[in-house]
Amino acid sequence: MAFVTMNKQKLKDNFDYLDELFSKNGINWAVVSKVLCGNRTLLEALFELNIHQICDSRVTNLKVVKQLNPKVETLYIKPPAKRSIASIVRYADISFNTELATIQMLSDEAVKQGKRHGVIVMIEMGELREGVMRDNLMDFYEKVFNLPNIDIVGIGTNLSCLYGVLPNHDKLIQLSLYEQLIEARFNRSIPLVSGGSSVTIPLIHNNLLPVGINHFRVGETLFLGTDVYHDKPFENMHNDVFILYAEIIELINKPNTPMGDMGTNVEGKSFETAEMQTPETSCRAILDIGLLDVEQKHIQLSDTDIEIAGASSDMIVLDLGQNRRNYKVGDLVEFSMDYMGLLRILNSKYVEKKVV
Repeated sequence: MAFVTMNKQKLKDNFDYLDELFSKNGINWAVVSKVLCGNRTLLEALFELNIHQICDSRVTNLKVVKQLNPKVETLYIKPPAKRSIASIVRYADISFNTELATIQMLSDEAVKQGKRHGVIVMIEMGELREGVMRDNLMDFYEKVFNLPNIDIVGIGTNLSCLYGVLPNHDKLIQLSLYEQLIEARFNRSIPLVSGGSSVTIPLIHNNLLPVGINHFRVGETLFLGTDVYHDKPFENMHNDVFILYAEIIELINKPNTPMGDMGTNVEGKSFETAEMQTPETSCRAILDIGLLDVEQKHIQLSDTDIEIAGASSDMIVLDLGQNRRNYKVGDLVEFSMDYMGLLRILNSKYVEKKVV
């Protein structure tokens, strides 16, 4: 059975690095735990760190978080669906919002549950995912400030996730100015300006982050040590907190060119044998993991002398060449993963999760 490991010490090192960075710059930050997919074993290890806020986009994951650690503050980080309102008020202390009707429903439900619910209003800053249009922002706030059992605790924005629009000093200055305008017009305090995510961290290093940005939501850089802005690893962080291991279940010397009439494979891809003609054979290994668990473009072999030949729903085929490392049936092959690869792997119920 394939399995993935999470190294507790390396995760702690990454957390401590980020915690010191944000603390020195007067920034509060929340861990985006959605990549862990609500896995109890991984979350329990995460809670051994000094975490104050957890973000997730699945209310079922926040339910697990609250069961494990009722005191941690939880943030639901996408606009709530109507059918999830009761659960969101129950398990999320704060939610990200862009629709007046939704906030009204959150207010009604918070009254029913006898709770107060925090709201961060997301502003559209060019990424064209969630966010209130800036021209409508003041009217929006005027209508939500007086809703019962609702606390407007911040404004925020999302960048880089849909089209890859990068954060910069100008965009984040604008976000900070909106907070000041709202406070001045309505005489209300807006504690959080949540303009930061993993992709924004390099702006801190380059002294380009406006002073007003005081809240970050970080997942990928914590778990993978990634400089998302430049699409490369941070040199002073661990990039191997998570490792994927898959077992060799067949190892046979085979031709490199398929034989027979060619159609399409399970992904709908077609191949021309003329482009694959070669007289050579090679040692081919089959692994106990496939496209159901992860796309091959999101995983990278640690052994650079071998390569992925292809994949089907439940198996990945490797080309081992002449098998100079003498792999055998039952041996484990090691992979690193990018963020989407890790997300898919941790979401697969067929891949075991271990803490080391």
